[in-house]
Parts: sequence; C-alpha cells; structure tokens
Amino acid sequence: MTEGTLVAVIAGSKSDEAITDEVSKALTELGVAHEVQFISAHRNPEKLKAYLADSKAKVFVAVAGLAAHLPGVIASQTHKPVIGVPAGVKLSGLDSLLSIVQMPPGVPVACVGVDNGRNAGILAAEILALNDGYVAEALVKMRQSWK
Repeated sequence: MTEGTLVAVIAGSKSDEAITDEVSKALTELGVAHEVQFISAHRNPEKLKAYLADSKAKVFVAVAGLAAHLPGVIASQTHKPVIGVPAGVKLSGLDSLLSIVQMPPGVPVACVGVDNGRNAGILAAEILALNDGYVAEALVKMRQSWK
C-alpha cells in the first residue's frame, strides 16, 4: 500500500455511497492510499473549501449527483487533477455527464462513464502511476489478470 492519502474521493451525500464504494474497491485493489468524504458543495461549501485547502491528495474523484456541481466546484479550487463520476440519478445520468464534460475553458474535469466508480479509481491510479512505480506495477498486474 502506498503511503499517505493520494486520492480523495468526495461525494455530496451518502446516497452516492455505492459509487464511492466502487472507487474505493479499485484503489484498494491497486494498493493506493485514499479516503472517502461526504461533503456537499451546496449545503456545506465552506467545509468543502477547507477540506480541499488542507488535503494532501494528489488526485480528486468527485461523484456528480443531482445538481452535479461537485466536480466543477472542486476543479475551481485546486490545480490537481479532478475526475468526475456522473451519477445516474435523473435523466439516466446524462445531465450529470454533461455538467462534467462541459466545464468552461481553464477548469477541466476528467470524466468516466455514468455510475462507473471503478473506472474513476483506475484512472486516478493511472495518473499517480506517472510518478509512482509501485502503482504502475499494480496496474500492469491488474491488466494482466484480465487476460
């Protein structure tokens, strides 16, 4: 397992926990240190701002639920990579997906498929693997196990 929290997984409410669980499972499989937080960008923006300011995470994964602002709010407050996971809460997740991929210039958010927390965890690990041989090796082993 890697040292320290490398990935912060954030959802706006416990109703998104099934998705955060999938992110966490993928990161655990790969030995990536992470933590999961439930902080609403709407109900508690100051707590979110303080958390982001104090976080030592290198990558953020944010679940985009109903209003789907969380990934964009996080991206507006950090220069670190943000991966958005659109939740299929309404309109089969299309509304959440569009809110992530249509970010304004200069505030990018990467996006995985609707409800696809597993891919978000793997993408976060791939970002970390650029500078972490342990994570790169774990990804190679994971891919080999798929054959």
